[in-house]
Parts: sequence; C-alpha cells; structure tokens
Amino acid sequence: MKTDDFLAEERLLNGRRTLGFEHTLMFGQYKEDLGQFARSEALRLKNLEKLRKTEERLSNKDLKPYTSECQRKCFNFLSRCWNSTFSKIGGEDWFFLLLLGVISSLISFAMDFGIQTFLRTRQWLYHDLASHLALKYIAWVFFPVLLILFSCGFAHTVAPQAIGSGIPEMKTILRGVVLKEYLTFQTLVAKVIGLTCTLGSGLPLGKEGPFVHISSLIATVLSKIIYSFKGIYENESRTSEMLAAACAVGVACTFAAPLGGVLFSIEVTSVFFAVRNYWRGFFAAACGALVWQLLGVWLREQDTITAVFRTNFRMDFPFDLAELLVYAAMGAACGVLGAAFVYLHKRIVLFNRKHKRMSAFLQRNRFLYPLIITTLISTVTFPPFLGKYMASELTTHEAIHDLFSNFTWGSTDLGVDEMIVVQRWQENPLDSFHLTLIMFVLMNLWMTALAATIPVPLGLFIPVFKMGAAFGRLIGESIAQYCPQGIRVDTSQDSGHNLVIPGGYAVAGAAAMAGAATRTISTCVIAFEMTGQMSHILPVMIAVLIANAISQMLQPSVYDLIITLKKLPYLPPILSTSSHAHTIYVEDIMVRDIAYIWQGATYRDLKQLLKDNKRLMCFPFVESPHSMILLGSIPRVELLRLLELQLGRFRRLEEVARRRSQDVSGRSPRGDQRRMSRFVVSPVTSTNSAKPSPKSSPPPSPPVTPRVVPKKSILKDHGLTIYGTSTRDYQSPYATVTSYDSRLRQAFEAISRKLLTLPDANPSPSDGESSNPATPQLVKRVQLPRERVIDMSPEEQLSWEEEQLSQGVNYAECHIDPAPFQLVERTTLIKVHSIFSMLGLQHAYVTAIGRLIGVVSLKEV
Repeated sequence: MKTDDFLAEERLLNGRRTLGFEHTLMFGQYKEDLGQFARSEALRLKNLEKLRKTEERLSNKDLKPYTSECQRKCFNFLSRCWNSTFSKIGGEDWFFLLLLGVISSLISFAMDFGIQTFLRTRQWLYHDLASHLALKYIAWVFFPVLLILFSCGFAHTVAPQAIGSGIPEMKTILRGVVLKEYLTFQTLVAKVIGLTCTLGSGLPLGKEGPFVHISSLIATVLSKIIYSFKGIYENESRTSEMLAAACAVGVACTFAAPLGGVLFSIEVTSVFFAVRNYWRGFFAAACGALVWQLLGVWLREQDTITAVFRTNFRMDFPFDLAELLVYAAMGAACGVLGAAFVYLHKRIVLFNRKHKRMSAFLQRNRFLYPLIITTLISTVTFPPFLGKYMASELTTHEAIHDLFSNFTWGSTDLGVDEMIVVQRWQENPLDSFHLTLIMFVLMNLWMTALAATIPVPLGLFIPVFKMGAAFGRLIGESIAQYCPQGIRVDTSQDSGHNLVIPGGYAVAGAAAMAGAATRTISTCVIAFEMTGQMSHILPVMIAVLIANAISQMLQPSVYDLIITLKKLPYLPPILSTSSHAHTIYVEDIMVRDIAYIWQGATYRDLKQLLKDNKRLMCFPFVESPHSMILLGSIPRVELLRLLELQLGRFRRLEEVARRRSQDVSGRSPRGDQRRMSRFVVSPVTSTNSAKPSPKSSPPPSPPVTPRVVPKKSILKDHGLTIYGTSTRDYQSPYATVTSYDSRLRQAFEAISRKLLTLPDANPSPSDGESSNPATPQLVKRVQLPRERVIDMSPEEQLSWEEEQLSQGVNYAECHIDPAPFQLVERTTLIKVHSIFSMLGLQHAYVTAIGRLIGVVSLKEV
C-alpha cells in the first residue's frame, strides 16, 4: 500500500473516531464519543453564556458611576419595589399587560386628538379663510401636501422602518426572524408622529395596521425597561408572548373591540398561536379598550361608555330569511372587490418598479412622488368638482357613522337630523345618493391603492372597511327602493311583511370586504363590537365567509402581498383544503443536485465547493460520495474558518519561521558571522564642547580589535529608552576589549550614561551657548526601522498553497450539527409547509434509509 493511501486511510479512520461514528450494515450509528462531544459542547456553551453575562454585568456596573446620583437612587428604589412586590407575588405579567394597555390607549387617544385637530384645521382653511375658488383649491390641496411631506421626511430621517403598515413585519418577527431596527424607540417616535400627520391630511388611509406596530414597539420598550429590574423578561420567549398580546392591544385601542382585536391579531400575525397567550391578549386588550373609552367619556363629554358607531337596529325581526340570499350575493361581490383592491395595489407597485429610470429618479428626489400623489388625490376630492359626488368633506368617522345609520335614505318621511345626513351624500337634489355611493366606492378603490404606495406610515384596513360599508349601503338602499314593503317569505300572511334595514347591509358589507382584503373572519366580531348590535350575526357571518372563499381563489391577502413585494423571509400560507396540495410530495419538489462535503475531502475540494455555492449558508456532511450517508451539517462560516486555519496568513508566517529556523540551524559557524548593522546609534557631542584640560593627559589607548556586532533581529527591541535610543544599542566611547581595565571601563560607561541624562547646567541667555563645557547629548534624528515581516515570495506562496490544498480536511477543528432536520421523500406538501411554519426552518434534508437524496428549502415550499 502506498504511503499516501495509508495516510489517507488513517486520516479517515481518525476522523470517524473523532466524530464518534461507526459504520454498520445500513447507515451507521453514533457511539459514545458523540455523546461526550455533545456534553462537552453544551458545557462549553454554558460557560460562554456565564462569561458573557458576567462581562455584561461588570460593564453595566462600570457604566453606573456615569449616571447621576438621583438617577441611581430612583433606579435602585424602583428595582427594590419591583423585586419585592410583583416579582415576589408572581404578578409581573399582569402589571406589564396593564401598563401596555394603558400606555397604548393614551397614545391612541392623543393621536386621535391630533388627527381631529388637523382635519378641523383643513376644514377651517377651506370654509372660513378662503373665499375665492382658487384660494379654496390652494387651501384644500396645500395643507395635505404639507403634512404628507413632513411625515415622509420625518420618517426617512428618524427611522425608515416606520414606513408602511407594520403588520407584515410583525408577522415576520413573530415567526422568529430578526428584523433590525424594527422594534426600537426611534421607530416608535417616527411611527406615532408620522401616522398622525398622514391621517390628518385626509387621504384615504387608516390607523389600525400601524397601531398594531406601535403597540408592539411599546411592548418592546417596556420589556427593555423591566429587563433592567432583573425580572422575568430576561427570557426572549417571554418577549414574543408579549408581542402577541401587543398586537391585540393595537386593534382594541383603535376600535374599542377587545374580543375582535385578539382574534384579528391571531389570524393576521400568528401562524401557530399558543393557547397560554389567550389570557394575556384578552387582558391587555380589555385594559386598553377600557382606558380608551374612559378617556372619551372624561375628555369628550360623553355620557357613558358606548360603541364607537352605535346603532339601534330592530331586534324583534331584524331580517327576512329571503334576505340571506342577498347577503350571500353581496358577500361574493365584496370578495371580488377585495381581490380587485389587492390586485390593483400590486400592479401599481410593480409598475413603479418596472420603470427603473423613473424609480431611480424618484428615489433621488424622495419628496417628488408624495407631492405628486397627494396633489392628485386632493385635486380629485376637491368638493366643488368630483368631491361633491363622493362626500369628500366628511371624515372617516363621520362617513362610517352615516353609512351605519338606522333609517332608509330614500324614505319620504325623514326628520331634520335624517335630512342632514342625506344631504351630506346628496348635495344636489336632482342627483341621487346612489350615484354618490357608487362614485365613493370606485374612487376610493383606486385612490387607496395609489395612496398606499407613498413612503409614510399608513394603514389599509379602515379604508377597505369604509368602502365595504358604502357598497353594503348601496345594496341595502337599492333593495329598500325596489321592495318598499320588504321581502316576503309567505305571501299568504300579511304579518310576514318586514321592512329592509339598509344599515345591516352596510355592516355586513364592511366586515365582508375587510375580511376579503385581509383574509380574516374576525372582522365580523369587530363589526359587532363597533356597532353594539348582535342581531345580524348570521347574515354577517355568511357574507364574511363567502367573501373569504372568493378572495382566496383570486388573490392573497394584502399583508401577504406586501410580504412578497418586500421579499421578507416569511412562508405564505397555502390552501389546506385543496386536494391538489395533498397529492404533492417532497420527492416532487426537492432539489436533487446537492452541494455536499464528505469525509476524506481535501482543502481544494472544500475551496471549490465554497466558490461554486456562494449563496448556501449550510452544507450537508456525508460519509463518502459513494454511500451518501448523512452524518450532519456544517455551516459555511465553519468551513471558511477551516480554510483560514489551513491557508491563512498566520499559518503561512509559521511556515516561514520554521523554514528560517531550519536554515539557521543548518549553517556553519563561519556563516553565522554577519556584516555590521547599518543601524548603529552613536552619541554625537555638541559642536561647542569644551576641549580637554592640558593638565590632564589622556590615558594611553590600547589596541582596539574590531567589534563583532550580533545579527540584527527583525523584531523590535523593548529595552529602556534614553532620549530616543535604546540602552541595549548604546555603545560607550570608552569601550575596550582588554580585561585588566574592565572596572575602569564600567565606571566610565556609568558616568557617560549619567551625563547623557543630565541637561546643561548654565545655558547662555543670549545665544544659547554655555560658558561651561556642555554635556554631550544624543541627536534624536536617528530612528530604528519599522518591523519587517519576512513572508514568502509569490512563487513560494503558490507552491506552499498547492501543497496545503492537497491535504485532507481536519473536521475536528469545526462544529458539526450531528442532527439536522430530515424529511422522508413521501412527506406531503401540506405537512412540510406546517413543519416549516411551526419550527421556523430554512431548509431540511431529504433522506432514504439514512442516505441523502435531496434538500428542500423555503423557495421550494
């Protein structure tokens, strides 16, 4: 057997012994070494974690003196109170959720006050300040443009992560992906101020989605504050539980709907929701909704806590059975409209991305695109023009309140308040409010899809909810007009007559269209809590379910669309009820051309593998290319570290030092003698030094032999330095080589070194010359050369690298995952999707009796 083959076999056996793997008949097994390695690795990681916590504690202790004394006392007092009360009795979660709900409700109420102030200011500028039509147009357009430009600039400056809805990012974060800077205090400030200005401009945008993000930001900031008290929030899993509760608080503080908020947050943000988080979501949402309602009673002069859009529909006979068919048809139409809205928004975004020159120009001038879109929408909604056909002077709250009103707009016997409501939607008596409702739905459909592309904090739930309410009102008013006596079930009975309630259709349409756009069922619960009516549970549920079924067949939800457009690392859901998804297996979608690393591979193979697969972050580790027995997986960073250890600069310099030491040891004694160094520091006396006294005769100079200078080292000398020169390199002018005057020589050298460290005694004040002889001083102009690192020549380095690349890889120097996630080839697509979503996997290997046959990643799933 050749030596190379023998060494290769020894390395292979050594590698197997190191990994603790023993080959058996089928696919091998792990022995005691693997368990010992796992225990040692766990112990090492535990020690590293202890060391990290110790260093963090010491660093925090070092930073404490830089805070003021008052701050330290307050912090210590709060810490003692927290640890002695909530931490001891186990009420940390309750107190945290209470704070979360209260703070979120306060911020929501303050934002509502700011939004109402901006909207009233716009109405004041339009009605009272300007009198001419041109001035009215300028006042109507200028104020929204100013607010949108400020919101855009503020968000870009403080935190660009505040742009958009926030729900797609929260879905990704709750899946386990870390999105940098999305949960910081800067993002919170930018989101609150930017959203207030955006909604104050009057554009068809909403508050619900961004406020879910705001509540999550508040929960994160509170967790960081309480973390300093050494409470339970040091655990990262607890933070994710609080984020799930914060999403429910965001919806509850927007609509005062705690039940619908919890259900909506589960449907929108969570793929798999832990049942243990139910009480957290309900408690925090109830606290937030209660405080938000109490603030409305105390500061808005409300009588008591009521629903946001209170209705008083008839309870004894709310709808006829025949109307259920109409509700079902309206639900199907709302599903189509919701899918059309999602599709239109996608086409607008793709159109902007398709034209790269225009996109690059708008990115360089970031205020130009918001200016154009805001001016266009404000011009379209200008009341003297098209705005009078879409009730543009009404705010979102006023529009939804009118659409949910409990009377028929086409009735002839209307009261004064009812006539005022109808006149808002029918300014010209010759026109019909049906035209206004149609224009309201169609114009808001494309304006909302267009306004959602502006780079500001914005939401999409409320505009879609408002469009659905208008569409439902249109259907209800049409039925009431064509059936003024109601839809009869039994014509033989006169008592079967029942008047149609158009407001019920508006509630069902709002819930159905919002559910179709967001792919949720909980919108019906939100609608019930917002209106305070439970009489239309059945028709609303029918409309919402049918709308979801229609929209699922046409388009994804608007949040999944944004995730896809932003290319966030999130796995979108698939239709589990489809039989086609159960007939697709892993073997149909897996990648069979696998890049892998094996035992016995050389560093050349490893280098080529990393070069050919630059995007792969992990590689499977198999026994051999022939057997393909999966032994584990190795991250890319570990393989790069192996190459660095084998071919890095440190290893190369070690080889150079080894070769030079061999050359030096192999030289003859005659070859050890070198020429004198070029860098000799000698003392230079001053030009005006005193001459020796004539009375003192110089001692006879003995014959001086040439001094052998030792070989100059490439390393720096760290001896004592006197006036810029090392004492080790100092040569005395009195040096001799005889032995009889060694004592005299040492004395003169000591005196000379002493004189070099002393300054002149009496310097001349005029020209700097001294009357006494000046002491000799060294000139500081002589500098030692920099450290030289002797490396290989390019030819030597190439030859050495080729030699190193031919060696086998030593896997004992890297960390190997001995149990990567594996699938079998007959696993269905539904099961694979559920596993990836539940565990947050990025890839999984497909094996057959231990043999690696493929790999499945998020791209295939």
